Amino acid sequence: MCTSKKLLHGLGNKNLSYKEQVVHCQFSVWYPIFKKHTIKSLILPLPQNVIDYLLDDGTLVVSGRYEWSDDETTTTVTAPEFPDFTSKVLEAINALGGRVFPKLNWSAPRDANWIALNSSLQCHSLSDIFLLFKSSDFITHDLTQPFLQCSDQDSPDPVINYELVLRKWSELIPGGEFRCFVKENKLIAISQRDYTQFYQHILKQEEQTCQAIQEFFSQHIQYNFLDEDFVFDVYRDSQGRVWLIDLNPFGEVTDSLLFTWEELTSGGEISQQQECPAFRYTTSEVTVQPSPCLSYRIPRDFVDLSTGEDAYKLIDFLKLKSEQEESDEEESSPQ
Repeated sequence: MCTSKKLLHGLGNKNLSYKEQVVHCQFSVWYPIFKKHTIKSLILPLPQNVIDYLLDDGTLVVSGRYEWSDDETTTTVTAPEFPDFTSKVLEAINALGGRVFPKLNWSAPRDANWIALNSSLQCHSLSDIFLLFKSSDFITHDLTQPFLQCSDQDSPDPVINYELVLRKWSELIPGGEFRCFVKENKLIAISQRDYTQFYQHILKQEEQTCQAIQEFFSQHIQYNFLDEDFVFDVYRDSQGRVWLIDLNPFGEVTDSLLFTWEELTSGGEISQQQECPAFRYTTSEVTVQPSPCLSYRIPRDFVDLSTGEDAYKLIDFLKLKSEQEESDEEESSPQ
């Protein structure tokens, strides 16, 4: 029988993962091993010219041609074209049903959903993917500093072949996602993935959820991965079936959510539990917290102005702009 430890979120401070562990957690490494137990996906090599475009700090233009003018000049910006890569991506998207969830070797652009239509990571085209990727710090981290928090910094960085991962779009309810921590091939802890929200069904189905995840781990994951210390994310659907979503290194590079890395690595109470893993989740509305991804968003007023969603803000902005121009004209006129 599973008993839960219901505590608040804590932060870890230990660099425990190694570069080899990070390499093993690339999607293209673990997907062939667990293909039967996860969402159908396709993997495409990422050309160097696409990588260069994603890292370019210039104007964000993902498709077509744009022009804007001031009093003296007209500027034209045309999005770069990648015809061969575009064709392969569209073919893959169509093969996956026309809607996909994109990511790179490790990360998805979860911090950039604010810029997408309906704040969704669902993509139908390469331009949709580019918009998310070029707006994401998580993607930039993958491309520039994937080994930043590894403990073996003195060793040379492994060569990485970057890939675009397209996953068949699935409507996953955040309350069904859980993060699982494995140490020495033993499942020691489970955390609610979306810890900022309270989900009553987790409270009601605590024992069933914990048992289902344990059985999934022992039957399909345990001893099958390349490392004995790792973190994996799962989704438990409405029928009670558990699906593998992702694998991550066991260390600070991975968010410990409702645990701390000190707890997970100290050999204390959590590691010593024999019967079942510690299971933590948000237990009431009182402990609900803001989403950590909110810090990546731009101000709501700016979004309203740029999209025209709030007509009154737009009118006020135009009035202010007109008043400023009139003031400038008065100051520049001869006295």
